[in-house]
Amino acid sequence: MAERESIVLTRDVNIVTIPDGNNGTLSKGTVVTIHQSLGNNYTVVTDYGHMVRINSADADALGKEPHELHTLVRDTDPDAVEKNCWEVMKTVYDPEIPVNIVDLGLVYNCVVTPTGEGKNRVDIQMTLTAPGCGMGPVIQSDVEKAIRALPGVDSVNVEVVLDPPWSRHMMSEVAQVQLGLF
Repeated sequence: MAERESIVLTRDVNIVTIPDGNNGTLSKGTVVTIHQSLGNNYTVVTDYGHMVRINSADADALGKEPHELHTLVRDTDPDAVEKNCWEVMKTVYDPEIPVNIVDLGLVYNCVVTPTGEGKNRVDIQMTLTAPGCGMGPVIQSDVEKAIRALPGVDSVNVEVVLDPPWSRHMMSEVAQVQLGLF
């Protein structure tokens, strides 16, 4: 197992508590240990054993650089927007699982519909690993924000559906290998 990195926060940061998804703040000087640094967020454990998520925008408080995605295309036609949508969704993680939501099989559908010159509506259907997941609204919001920030997107609808229910068989082979299930 890799050695965890402990860090003292250099300023107050907004957090989301895991697994319930509540918002809060950690104060400057708090010691945290990075548990996971994937996608656009950091999952950290406080010295009291609480697991929380820190957004990439607050990476500087951890002494880190914000994550950047360099694989996006600049075109705004529907095919390019769909490609970008799938790329940014691969940066969204359940903070307790070290596999992105696409490889976990949580995204069922991504439909891009032109709405005008260089503008598109994006409709996403996704699910959760468990129906009562407290982080569900947070993950849903992460997907919406990531897609809304893409060039050529003027509206986004992210719908969480629970039918069909998620099962581990929906994961990609890569995800199964990463989690030791294959």
